[in-house]
Amino acid sequence: MPVVIPWLIFAVVVVPLAVLGFWAMRGRTRAGEHPGAEDAVARERTEREFAEAEAFEEQWREENRGHHRDRLP
Repeated sequence: MPVVIPWLIFAVVVVPLAVLGFWAMRGRTRAGEHPGAEDAVARERTEREFAEAEAFEEQWREENRGHHRDRLP
């Protein structure tokens, strides 16, 4: 009978806490992945930032186009 008591404590306390923690993190993650209504200013800023990032990436590729060939045997 003494072996049963730790399992009962585990089942009554730890399992519900783990389920509640998982549920809370799932809700927080879902809220972060899908923000509320985005206004036109925020959408424009996001599009501008993506365009700037793509331009920078293209510029970086052009500048480093021949560098990897020098290192290969």
